[in-house]
Amino acid sequence: MRNFVVTVNGKQYEVGVEEVGGAPQDVPSQAVAYSAPAPSAASSTGNGTKVLSPFPGLIKSLAVENGAMVKKDQPILVLEAMKMDNDITAPCDGTVTFQVNKGANVESDAVLAVIS
Repeated sequence: MRNFVVTVNGKQYEVGVEEVGGAPQDVPSQAVAYSAPAPSAASSTGNGTKVLSPFPGLIKSLAVENGAMVKKDQPILVLEAMKMDNDITAPCDGTVTFQVNKGANVESDAVLAVIS
């Protein structure tokens, strides 16, 4: 078992890694800090703002009709993950165009809707 200290977003974690076989790899002698990218629930493009899935799940229901006008923070759909319902809200005002249907399984960062 080899122990390492890893820094992520300024927070240090001590981790142990078990060697499984093969030649050991060179480990840098200097600590290297990495910052994880900030999670994003929406991505703005020239064609509108994409609403992305924050985690894998099942589209349980669409809270508004396709093409409906929505307000910022208004629930637009329900994403079920691990038996829990999660409201996905509009990141901005505009017209919603869904990219998924009720009953669809989605992965993290899948485009759920575009608001223009």
